[in-house]
Amino acid sequence: MTQANNQHEGTHDLFAVRKQKLEQLQAEGRNPFAANCEQSHTTEAALAAYVEDAEDEAQPLVKVAGRIVVFRVMGKASFIKIQDRAGQIQAYVTRDELPEGEYNTYFKKLDLGDIIGVEGRLFKTKTGEITVRASAYTLVSKALRPLPEKWAGLSDDEKIYRQRYLDLIVNADSRQRFKQRAGIIKAMREYLWERDFTEVETPVLQGVAGGAAARPFETHFNALDCTFYMRIALELYLKRLLVGGEERVFEIGRVFRNEGLSRRHNPEFTMLELYEAYTDFRGMMTLTQGLIQHVAQSVIGSLEIARPDGTVIHLAGEWREAKYKDLIVEATGDADWFSHSREVKLEKARAMEIEVDGELEDYEITNNVFEKLIEPTLIQPTFVTHIPRELCPLAKITEGDPSTIDVFELCINGQEIAPAYSEQNDPVIQKQMFLEQVGEEVQDMDTDFITALEHGMPPAGGMGLGIDRLVILLTGAESIRDTILFPSLRPVAQGSAEPGSEPEADA
Repeated sequence: MTQANNQHEGTHDLFAVRKQKLEQLQAEGRNPFAANCEQSHTTEAALAAYVEDAEDEAQPLVKVAGRIVVFRVMGKASFIKIQDRAGQIQAYVTRDELPEGEYNTYFKKLDLGDIIGVEGRLFKTKTGEITVRASAYTLVSKALRPLPEKWAGLSDDEKIYRQRYLDLIVNADSRQRFKQRAGIIKAMREYLWERDFTEVETPVLQGVAGGAAARPFETHFNALDCTFYMRIALELYLKRLLVGGEERVFEIGRVFRNEGLSRRHNPEFTMLELYEAYTDFRGMMTLTQGLIQHVAQSVIGSLEIARPDGTVIHLAGEWREAKYKDLIVEATGDADWFSHSREVKLEKARAMEIEVDGELEDYEITNNVFEKLIEPTLIQPTFVTHIPRELCPLAKITEGDPSTIDVFELCINGQEIAPAYSEQNDPVIQKQMFLEQVGEEVQDMDTDFITALEHGMPPAGGMGLGIDRLVILLTGAESIRDTILFPSLRPVAQGSAEPGSEPEADA
Protein backbone atom coordinates (compact mmCIF):
# COMPACT_ATOMS: atom_id res chain seq x y z
CA MET A 1 0.00 0.00 0.00
CA THR A 2 1.45 3.38 -1.01
CA GLN A 3 0.43 6.98 -0.54
CA ALA A 4 2.36 9.77 -2.23
CA ASN A 5 1.51 12.53 0.21
CA ASN A 6 2.82 10.52 3.17
CA GLN A 7 6.12 9.36 1.67
CA HIS A 8 8.16 12.13 3.26
CA GLU A 9 6.81 11.80 6.79
CA GLY A 10 9.66 9.42 7.55
CA THR A 11 9.95 8.65 11.22
CA HIS A 12 7.42 11.26 12.37
CA ASP A 13 4.99 10.24 15.06
CA LEU A 14 2.21 9.30 12.67
CA PHE A 15 -0.38 8.96 15.41
CA ALA A 16 0.22 12.59 16.41
CA VAL A 17 0.03 13.73 12.78
CA ARG A 18 -3.30 12.03 12.27
CA LYS A 19 -4.61 13.23 15.61
CA GLN A 20 -3.82 16.77 14.50
CA LYS A 21 -5.80 16.23 11.29
CA LEU A 22 -8.72 14.98 13.33
CA GLU A 23 -8.68 18.00 15.61
CA GLN A 24 -8.49 20.34 12.64
CA LEU A 25 -11.51 18.73 11.00
CA GLN A 26 -13.49 19.02 14.22
CA ALA A 27 -12.44 22.65 14.68
CA GLU A 28 -13.78 23.38 11.18
CA GLY A 29 -17.16 21.88 12.03
CA ARG A 30 -16.67 18.57 10.18
CA ASN A 31 -17.69 15.28 11.72
CA PRO A 32 -14.93 12.66 11.18
CA PHE A 33 -17.10 9.90 12.71
CA ALA A 34 -20.42 9.73 10.88
CA ALA A 35 -23.44 8.02 12.40
CA ASN A 36 -24.37 6.35 9.12
CA CYS A 37 -23.42 6.03 5.44
CA GLU A 38 -25.76 4.91 2.69
CA GLN A 39 -24.58 1.99 0.53
CA SER A 40 -26.38 0.91 -2.60
CA HIS A 41 -23.87 -1.81 -3.53
CA THR A 42 -21.05 -3.82 -2.02
CA THR A 43 -17.81 -3.56 -3.98
CA GLU A 44 -18.50 -6.97 -5.52
CA ALA A 45 -22.05 -5.99 -6.51
CA ALA A 46 -20.83 -2.70 -7.96
CA LEU A 47 -18.29 -4.46 -10.16
CA ALA A 48 -21.00 -6.87 -11.33
CA ALA A 49 -23.33 -3.96 -12.13
CA TYR A 50 -21.06 -2.57 -14.86
CA VAL A 51 -22.73 -2.79 -18.28
CA GLU A 52 -20.36 -3.75 -21.07
CA ASP A 53 -20.54 -1.64 -24.25
CA ALA A 54 -22.82 0.95 -22.60
CA GLU A 55 -21.94 4.66 -22.71
CA ASP A 56 -20.53 6.17 -19.52
CA GLU A 57 -23.66 8.20 -18.86
CA ALA A 58 -25.73 4.98 -19.13
CA GLN A 59 -23.70 3.18 -16.48
CA PRO A 60 -25.33 2.69 -13.06
CA LEU A 61 -24.89 5.15 -10.22
CA VAL A 62 -23.45 3.38 -7.18
CA LYS A 63 -22.83 4.25 -3.54
CA VAL A 64 -20.07 2.20 -1.97
CA ALA A 65 -18.28 2.47 1.37
CA GLY A 66 -15.16 0.96 2.83
CA ARG A 67 -11.61 1.43 4.04
CA ILE A 68 -9.00 3.17 1.89
CA VAL A 69 -6.27 0.60 1.18
CA VAL A 70 -4.60 2.26 -1.84
CA PHE A 71 -4.16 6.01 -2.36
CA ARG A 72 -2.38 7.45 -5.42
CA VAL A 73 -2.41 11.25 -5.72
CA MET A 74 -1.66 12.73 -9.15
CA GLY A 75 -2.07 16.51 -8.92
CA LYS A 76 -5.65 17.29 -9.81
CA ALA A 77 -6.83 13.69 -9.66
CA SER A 78 -6.44 10.65 -7.43
CA PHE A 79 -7.04 6.94 -7.66
CA ILE A 80 -8.05 5.17 -4.47
CA LYS A 81 -9.14 1.65 -3.68
CA ILE A 82 -11.64 0.97 -0.95
CA GLN A 83 -12.20 -2.37 0.71
CA ASP A 84 -15.42 -3.69 2.23
CA ARG A 85 -16.62 -7.12 3.30
CA ALA A 86 -16.95 -8.28 -0.32
CA GLY A 87 -13.65 -7.09 -1.78
CA GLN A 88 -12.16 -3.95 -3.32
CA ILE A 89 -13.12 -1.39 -5.94
CA GLN A 90 -11.23 1.51 -7.43
CA ALA A 91 -12.53 5.08 -7.35
CA TYR A 92 -11.35 8.04 -9.46
CA VAL A 93 -11.59 11.38 -7.67
CA THR A 94 -10.87 14.69 -9.43
CA ARG A 95 -10.66 18.28 -8.23
CA ASP A 96 -13.27 19.47 -10.72
CA GLU A 97 -15.93 16.90 -9.74
CA LEU A 98 -15.93 17.98 -6.08
CA PRO A 99 -17.09 21.31 -4.58
CA GLU A 100 -14.55 24.12 -4.90
CA GLY A 101 -11.66 23.68 -2.46
CA GLU A 102 -12.82 20.27 -1.25
CA TYR A 103 -10.24 18.25 -3.16
CA ASN A 104 -7.10 20.10 -2.03
CA THR A 105 -8.25 21.14 1.42
CA TYR A 106 -9.81 17.90 2.59
CA PHE A 107 -9.76 14.95 0.21
CA LYS A 108 -5.99 14.93 -0.39
CA LYS A 109 -5.46 14.92 3.36
CA LEU A 110 -7.24 11.61 3.86
CA ASP A 111 -5.06 8.72 5.00
CA LEU A 112 -4.76 5.04 4.27
CA GLY A 113 -7.08 3.25 6.66
CA ASP A 114 -9.73 6.00 6.69
CA ILE A 115 -13.24 4.70 6.04
CA ILE A 116 -15.17 6.66 3.43
CA GLY A 117 -18.29 6.53 1.29
CA VAL A 118 -18.05 7.24 -2.45
CA GLU A 119 -20.87 7.99 -4.89
CA GLY A 120 -20.60 8.04 -8.67
CA ARG A 121 -21.13 6.28 -11.99
CA LEU A 122 -19.10 3.32 -13.10
CA PHE A 123 -16.63 3.49 -15.97
CA LYS A 124 -13.71 1.45 -17.23
CA THR A 125 -10.16 2.86 -17.27
CA LYS A 126 -7.74 2.51 -20.16
CA THR A 127 -6.25 -0.49 -18.40
CA GLY A 128 -9.68 -2.12 -18.25
CA GLU A 129 -10.38 -1.70 -14.54
CA ILE A 130 -13.98 -1.01 -13.51
CA THR A 131 -13.93 2.18 -11.46
CA VAL A 132 -16.29 4.59 -9.69
CA ARG A 133 -16.05 8.13 -11.08
CA ALA A 134 -16.64 9.96 -7.81
CA SER A 135 -19.15 12.78 -7.80
CA ALA A 136 -19.21 12.91 -3.99
CA TYR A 137 -17.46 11.37 -1.02
CA THR A 138 -17.95 11.29 2.75
CA LEU A 139 -15.43 10.69 5.50
CA VAL A 140 -17.11 8.07 7.66
CA SER A 141 -14.41 7.23 10.21
CA LYS A 142 -10.95 8.74 10.67
CA ALA A 143 -8.17 6.19 11.32
CA LEU A 144 -5.67 7.51 13.84
CA ARG A 145 -3.23 4.62 13.48
CA PRO A 146 -1.60 3.60 10.18
CA LEU A 147 -2.07 0.22 8.54
CA PRO A 148 0.85 -2.24 8.38
CA GLU A 149 3.23 -1.51 5.51
CA LYS A 150 2.22 -3.20 2.26
CA TRP A 151 5.16 -5.43 1.48
CA ALA A 152 5.91 -6.54 5.04
CA GLY A 153 2.19 -6.92 5.63
CA LEU A 154 1.27 -8.40 8.98
CA SER A 155 3.49 -11.46 9.39
CA ASP A 156 4.31 -11.40 13.09
CA ASP A 157 2.23 -14.17 14.67
CA GLU A 158 1.87 -12.40 18.01
CA LYS A 159 0.49 -9.29 16.32
CA ILE A 160 -1.74 -11.30 13.98
CA TYR A 161 -3.43 -13.08 16.88
CA ARG A 162 -3.47 -10.16 19.31
CA GLN A 163 -4.61 -7.58 16.75
CA ARG A 164 -6.77 -9.77 14.53
CA TYR A 165 -8.54 -6.70 13.18
CA LEU A 166 -5.31 -5.66 11.42
CA ASP A 167 -4.83 -9.19 10.08
CA LEU A 168 -8.33 -9.11 8.60
CA ILE A 169 -7.73 -5.70 7.00
CA VAL A 170 -4.48 -6.56 5.24
CA ASN A 171 -4.49 -10.36 4.78
CA ALA A 172 -7.01 -11.60 2.23
CA ASP A 173 -6.22 -15.23 3.09
CA SER A 174 -7.32 -14.66 6.69
CA ARG A 175 -10.56 -13.00 5.61
CA GLN A 176 -11.27 -15.90 3.28
CA ARG A 177 -10.49 -18.51 5.94
CA PHE A 178 -12.92 -17.05 8.45
CA LYS A 179 -15.63 -16.76 5.80
CA GLN A 180 -15.03 -20.43 5.06
CA ARG A 181 -15.26 -21.24 8.76
CA ALA A 182 -18.67 -19.59 8.88
CA GLY A 183 -19.64 -21.54 5.76
CA ILE A 184 -18.53 -24.81 7.38
CA ILE A 185 -20.77 -24.23 10.40
CA LYS A 186 -23.67 -23.21 8.16
CA ALA A 187 -23.27 -26.36 6.03
CA MET A 188 -23.20 -28.53 9.17
CA ARG A 189 -26.47 -27.05 10.36
CA GLU A 190 -28.09 -27.54 6.96
CA TYR A 191 -27.00 -31.18 6.82
CA LEU A 192 -28.36 -31.95 10.28
CA TRP A 193 -31.56 -29.92 9.96
CA GLU A 194 -32.35 -31.85 6.77
CA ARG A 195 -32.04 -35.08 8.79
CA ASP A 196 -34.53 -33.96 11.42
CA PHE A 197 -32.01 -33.07 14.14
CA THR A 198 -33.00 -30.41 16.65
CA GLU A 199 -30.43 -27.77 17.55
CA VAL A 200 -30.29 -27.04 21.29
CA GLU A 201 -28.33 -25.06 23.86
CA THR A 202 -27.03 -26.54 27.10
CA PRO A 203 -25.34 -24.89 30.11
CA VAL A 204 -21.82 -23.49 29.80
CA LEU A 205 -21.54 -23.20 33.59
CA GLN A 206 -21.95 -26.62 35.16
CA GLY A 207 -21.91 -27.96 38.70
CA VAL A 208 -19.91 -31.03 37.60
CA ALA A 209 -17.33 -30.92 34.81
CA GLY A 210 -18.23 -34.12 32.99
CA GLY A 211 -18.26 -35.73 29.57
CA ALA A 212 -14.50 -35.85 29.02
CA ALA A 213 -11.24 -36.42 30.89
CA ALA A 214 -9.88 -32.87 31.07
CA ARG A 215 -8.99 -30.23 33.63
CA PRO A 216 -11.77 -27.63 33.85
CA PHE A 217 -11.70 -23.90 34.45
CA GLU A 218 -13.29 -23.09 37.80
CA THR A 219 -15.35 -20.08 38.80
CA HIS A 220 -17.35 -19.04 41.85
CA PHE A 221 -21.09 -18.60 41.46
CA ASN A 222 -21.77 -15.73 43.87
CA ALA A 223 -25.56 -16.00 43.96
CA LEU A 224 -25.39 -19.71 44.88
CA ASP A 225 -22.12 -19.43 46.86
CA CYS A 226 -20.56 -22.49 45.26
CA THR A 227 -17.99 -23.58 42.70
CA PHE A 228 -19.03 -24.00 39.08
CA TYR A 229 -17.03 -25.18 36.08
CA MET A 230 -16.80 -24.08 32.47
CA ARG A 231 -17.99 -27.10 30.49
CA ILE A 232 -15.36 -29.43 29.06
CA ALA A 233 -17.88 -31.23 26.82
CA LEU A 234 -21.50 -30.97 25.68
CA GLU A 235 -22.27 -34.64 26.15
CA LEU A 236 -24.08 -35.24 29.42
CA TYR A 237 -26.78 -32.60 29.01
CA LEU A 238 -27.46 -33.68 25.42
CA LYS A 239 -27.94 -37.26 26.62
CA ARG A 240 -30.41 -36.02 29.21
CA LEU A 241 -32.43 -34.78 26.25
CA LEU A 242 -32.40 -38.29 24.78
CA VAL A 243 -33.94 -39.46 28.06
CA GLY A 244 -36.53 -36.70 27.65
CA GLY A 245 -37.58 -38.02 24.24
CA GLU A 246 -35.59 -35.76 21.90
CA GLU A 247 -34.31 -38.49 19.63
CA ARG A 248 -32.01 -36.41 17.40
CA VAL A 249 -30.21 -33.45 18.95
CA PHE A 250 -27.08 -31.44 18.26
CA GLU A 251 -25.26 -28.45 19.65
CA ILE A 252 -22.47 -26.29 18.27
CA GLY A 253 -20.80 -24.59 21.19
CA ARG A 254 -17.66 -23.48 22.96
CA VAL A 255 -15.97 -25.85 25.39
CA PHE A 256 -13.13 -25.06 27.77
CA ARG A 257 -10.22 -27.23 28.90
CA ASN A 258 -7.62 -25.79 31.25
CA GLU A 259 -4.70 -27.43 29.50
CA GLY A 260 -1.75 -26.57 27.28
CA LEU A 261 -1.42 -24.39 24.20
CA SER A 262 -0.02 -25.83 20.99
CA ARG A 263 -0.40 -25.78 17.23
CA ARG A 264 -3.39 -28.12 17.62
CA HIS A 265 -4.77 -27.14 21.03
CA ASN A 266 -6.46 -24.01 22.34
CA PRO A 267 -8.07 -24.03 25.81
CA GLU A 268 -11.26 -22.53 24.35
CA PHE A 269 -12.51 -24.24 21.20
CA THR A 270 -15.68 -25.09 19.30
CA MET A 271 -17.33 -28.50 19.18
CA LEU A 272 -20.21 -30.04 17.33
CA GLU A 273 -21.82 -32.82 19.36
CA LEU A 274 -24.81 -34.81 18.18
CA TYR A 275 -26.81 -37.75 19.44
CA GLU A 276 -29.23 -39.99 17.59
CA ALA A 277 -31.48 -42.57 19.21
CA TYR A 278 -31.86 -46.10 17.83
CA THR A 279 -28.46 -46.30 16.18
CA ASP A 280 -24.86 -47.05 17.23
CA PHE A 281 -21.25 -46.13 16.47
CA ARG A 282 -21.52 -47.66 13.01
CA GLY A 283 -24.52 -45.48 12.27
CA MET A 284 -22.32 -42.58 13.35
CA MET A 285 -19.70 -43.65 10.79
CA THR A 286 -22.20 -43.17 7.98
CA LEU A 287 -23.45 -39.88 9.38
CA THR A 288 -19.97 -38.47 10.05
CA GLN A 289 -18.62 -39.38 6.63
CA GLY A 290 -21.65 -37.88 4.93
CA LEU A 291 -21.45 -34.72 7.03
CA ILE A 292 -17.77 -34.06 6.28
CA GLN A 293 -18.21 -34.80 2.59
CA HIS A 294 -21.21 -32.44 2.42
CA VAL A 295 -19.30 -29.67 4.20
CA ALA A 296 -16.21 -30.05 2.00
CA GLN A 297 -18.23 -30.04 -1.21
CA SER A 298 -20.32 -27.07 -0.07
CA VAL A 299 -17.49 -24.87 1.18
CA ILE A 300 -14.39 -25.69 -0.89
CA GLY A 301 -16.14 -27.35 -3.82
CA SER A 302 -14.04 -30.51 -3.78
CA LEU A 303 -13.57 -33.83 -1.99
CA GLU A 304 -9.81 -33.71 -2.62
CA ILE A 305 -7.56 -31.65 -0.37
CA ALA A 306 -3.98 -30.92 -1.39
CA ARG A 307 -1.48 -30.68 1.46
CA PRO A 308 1.62 -28.44 1.28
CA ASP A 309 3.84 -31.52 0.79
CA GLY A 310 1.87 -32.46 -2.33
CA THR A 311 -0.11 -35.29 -0.73
CA VAL A 312 -3.78 -35.31 -1.68
CA ILE A 313 -6.34 -36.31 0.95
CA HIS A 314 -9.25 -38.15 -0.66
CA LEU A 315 -12.58 -37.63 1.10
CA ALA A 316 -14.61 -39.45 -1.56
CA GLY A 317 -15.28 -43.21 -1.62
CA GLU A 318 -15.06 -45.64 1.28
CA TRP A 319 -12.99 -44.67 4.29
CA ARG A 320 -10.54 -47.04 5.93
CA GLU A 321 -11.49 -48.83 9.15
CA ALA A 322 -8.82 -50.24 11.47
CA LYS A 323 -8.91 -51.60 15.03
CA TYR A 324 -6.86 -49.75 17.64
CA LYS A 325 -5.17 -52.93 18.86
CA ASP A 326 -4.18 -53.98 15.33
CA LEU A 327 -2.58 -50.60 14.69
CA ILE A 328 -0.60 -50.80 17.96
CA VAL A 329 0.67 -54.30 17.14
CA GLU A 330 1.59 -53.24 13.60
CA ALA A 331 3.42 -50.08 14.73
CA THR A 332 5.35 -51.75 17.58
CA GLY A 333 6.02 -54.99 15.73
CA ASP A 334 5.04 -56.76 18.94
CA ALA A 335 2.14 -59.23 18.70
CA ASP A 336 2.21 -59.65 22.50
CA TRP A 337 2.10 -55.92 23.33
CA PHE A 338 -1.20 -56.07 25.20
CA SER A 339 -0.08 -58.97 27.42
CA HIS A 340 3.03 -57.16 28.67
CA SER A 341 3.22 -55.56 32.10
CA ARG A 342 3.12 -51.80 32.51
CA GLU A 343 6.88 -51.76 33.16
CA VAL A 344 7.68 -53.67 29.96
CA LYS A 345 5.45 -51.39 27.90
CA LEU A 346 7.16 -48.37 29.41
CA GLU A 347 10.57 -49.78 28.54
CA LYS A 348 9.54 -50.68 24.99
CA ALA A 349 7.96 -47.25 24.39
CA ARG A 350 11.15 -45.50 25.47
CA ALA A 351 13.18 -47.84 23.28
CA MET A 352 11.10 -46.52 20.36
CA GLU A 353 12.13 -42.99 21.44
CA ILE A 354 8.64 -42.13 22.62
CA GLU A 355 8.79 -39.76 25.57
CA VAL A 356 6.55 -41.30 28.24
CA ASP A 357 5.93 -40.18 31.81
CA GLY A 358 6.92 -43.01 34.14
CA GLU A 359 3.84 -42.40 36.31
CA LEU A 360 1.34 -43.15 33.55
CA GLU A 361 -1.13 -46.02 33.78
CA ASP A 362 -0.80 -49.07 31.54
CA TYR A 363 -3.43 -47.92 29.03
CA GLU A 364 -2.02 -44.38 28.99
CA ILE A 365 1.40 -45.67 27.91
CA THR A 366 -0.25 -47.52 25.03
CA ASN A 367 -2.21 -44.43 24.07
CA ASN A 368 1.01 -42.41 24.04
CA VAL A 369 2.32 -44.89 21.48
CA PHE A 370 -0.85 -44.40 19.43
CA GLU A 371 -0.80 -40.60 19.60
CA LYS A 372 2.90 -40.16 18.86
CA LEU A 373 3.70 -43.08 16.58
CA ILE A 374 0.47 -43.91 14.74
CA GLU A 375 -1.92 -40.94 14.64
CA PRO A 376 0.49 -38.64 12.69
CA THR A 377 0.65 -41.26 9.91
CA LEU A 378 -3.13 -41.44 9.42
CA ILE A 379 -3.36 -38.92 6.60
CA GLN A 380 -6.24 -40.47 4.66
CA PRO A 381 -9.59 -40.76 6.49
CA THR A 382 -9.38 -43.65 8.96
CA PHE A 383 -11.93 -44.86 11.50
CA VAL A 384 -9.86 -46.24 14.39
CA THR A 385 -12.24 -48.57 16.25
CA HIS A 386 -12.54 -50.44 19.54
CA ILE A 387 -10.31 -48.35 21.76
CA PRO A 388 -9.45 -49.34 25.38
CA ARG A 389 -12.40 -48.97 27.75
CA GLU A 390 -10.37 -46.84 30.18
CA LEU A 391 -10.17 -44.02 27.64
CA CYS A 392 -13.89 -43.31 27.79
CA PRO A 393 -16.39 -44.27 30.51
CA LEU A 394 -19.45 -43.26 28.46
CA ALA A 395 -19.51 -45.87 25.68
CA LYS A 396 -20.85 -49.40 25.31
CA ILE A 397 -18.41 -52.19 26.17
CA THR A 398 -17.62 -54.36 23.14
CA GLU A 399 -19.34 -57.74 23.14
CA GLY A 400 -16.68 -60.46 23.21
CA ASP A 401 -13.91 -58.09 24.32
CA PRO A 402 -14.63 -56.32 27.62
CA SER A 403 -11.27 -54.53 27.42
CA THR A 404 -12.53 -52.30 24.58
CA ILE A 405 -15.54 -50.13 23.84
CA ASP A 406 -17.67 -49.58 20.73
CA VAL A 407 -16.00 -46.36 19.71
CA PHE A 408 -14.29 -44.93 16.67
CA GLU A 409 -11.86 -42.06 16.44
CA LEU A 410 -11.87 -40.54 12.96
CA CYS A 411 -8.36 -39.45 12.04
CA ILE A 412 -7.57 -37.34 8.97
CA ASN A 413 -4.43 -35.39 8.12
CA GLY A 414 -2.58 -36.91 11.07
CA GLN A 415 -4.96 -35.81 13.79
CA GLU A 416 -8.20 -36.87 15.43
CA ILE A 417 -11.17 -35.05 13.91
CA ALA A 418 -14.17 -36.78 15.47
CA PRO A 419 -14.74 -39.52 18.05
CA ALA A 420 -18.08 -41.36 18.20
CA TYR A 421 -19.62 -44.01 20.44
CA SER A 422 -22.34 -46.50 20.89
CA GLU A 423 -23.61 -44.68 23.96
CA GLN A 424 -23.75 -46.47 27.31
CA ASN A 425 -27.38 -46.52 28.46
CA ASP A 426 -27.17 -49.11 31.25
CA PRO A 427 -27.19 -47.02 34.47
CA VAL A 428 -25.58 -49.80 36.55
CA ILE A 429 -22.63 -50.21 34.19
CA GLN A 430 -22.40 -46.46 33.69
CA LYS A 431 -22.15 -45.88 37.43
CA GLN A 432 -19.51 -48.59 37.73
CA MET A 433 -17.43 -46.99 34.97
CA PHE A 434 -17.78 -43.58 36.61
CA LEU A 435 -16.70 -45.01 39.96
CA GLU A 436 -13.47 -46.21 38.36
CA GLN A 437 -12.64 -42.55 37.88
CA VAL A 438 -13.73 -41.25 41.30
CA GLY A 439 -10.83 -39.54 43.01
CA GLU A 440 -9.25 -38.41 39.75
CA GLU A 441 -8.67 -34.68 39.71
CA VAL A 442 -10.07 -34.18 36.23
CA GLN A 443 -13.62 -35.45 36.66
CA ASP A 444 -16.16 -36.14 39.40
CA MET A 445 -19.17 -38.39 39.04
CA ASP A 446 -22.34 -36.73 37.80
CA THR A 447 -24.95 -38.48 39.95
CA ASP A 448 -27.82 -36.57 38.38
CA PHE A 449 -26.85 -38.04 35.01
CA ILE A 450 -27.01 -41.52 36.51
CA THR A 451 -30.49 -40.69 37.84
CA ALA A 452 -31.50 -39.61 34.34
CA LEU A 453 -30.28 -42.93 32.90
CA GLU A 454 -32.28 -44.80 35.51
CA HIS A 455 -35.41 -43.36 33.89
CA GLY A 456 -34.40 -45.07 30.64
CA MET A 457 -32.36 -43.79 27.68
CA PRO A 458 -32.86 -45.38 24.26
CA PRO A 459 -29.88 -46.97 22.51
CA ALA A 460 -28.05 -44.23 20.70
CA GLY A 461 -24.98 -43.21 18.77
CA GLY A 462 -23.16 -40.00 19.55
CA MET A 463 -20.41 -38.05 17.83
CA GLY A 464 -18.25 -35.04 18.64
CA LEU A 465 -16.40 -33.10 15.96
CA GLY A 466 -13.74 -30.47 16.58
CA ILE A 467 -14.73 -27.63 14.28
CA ASP A 468 -11.38 -25.84 14.58
CA ARG A 469 -9.54 -28.97 13.43
CA LEU A 470 -11.97 -29.45 10.55
CA VAL A 471 -11.27 -25.86 9.48
CA ILE A 472 -7.52 -26.64 9.56
CA LEU A 473 -8.15 -29.66 7.32
CA LEU A 474 -10.37 -27.91 4.77
CA THR A 475 -8.59 -24.54 4.55
CA GLY A 476 -4.97 -25.60 4.91
CA ALA A 477 -4.41 -23.46 8.02
CA GLU A 478 -1.08 -24.13 9.72
CA SER A 479 -2.29 -23.80 13.31
CA ILE A 480 -5.50 -23.89 15.33
CA ARG A 481 -4.79 -20.24 16.15
CA ASP A 482 -5.28 -19.44 12.47
CA THR A 483 -8.84 -20.81 12.66
CA ILE A 484 -9.93 -18.93 15.81
CA LEU A 485 -10.59 -15.22 15.49
CA PHE A 486 -9.27 -14.40 18.94
CA PRO A 487 -7.14 -17.29 20.29
CA SER A 488 -5.99 -17.52 23.91
CA LEU A 489 -3.02 -15.25 24.67
CA ARG A 490 -1.31 -13.97 27.76
CA PRO A 491 -2.92 -10.61 28.63
CA VAL A 492 -0.87 -7.49 27.96
CA ALA A 493 -0.48 -5.19 30.94
CA GLN A 494 -2.87 -2.26 30.68
CA GLY A 495 -1.15 0.96 29.67
CA SER A 496 1.86 -0.79 28.14
CA ALA A 497 1.07 0.59 24.68
CA GLU A 498 0.07 4.21 24.84
CA PRO A 499 -1.43 5.69 21.66
CA GLY A 500 1.35 6.55 19.27
CA SER A 501 4.07 5.12 21.54
CA GLU A 502 5.10 2.47 19.03
CA PRO A 503 6.45 4.00 15.82
CA GLU A 504 5.00 2.23 12.80
CA ALA A 505 5.82 2.69 9.12
CA ASP A 506 2.87 4.22 7.36
CA ALA A 507 1.80 2.68 4.10
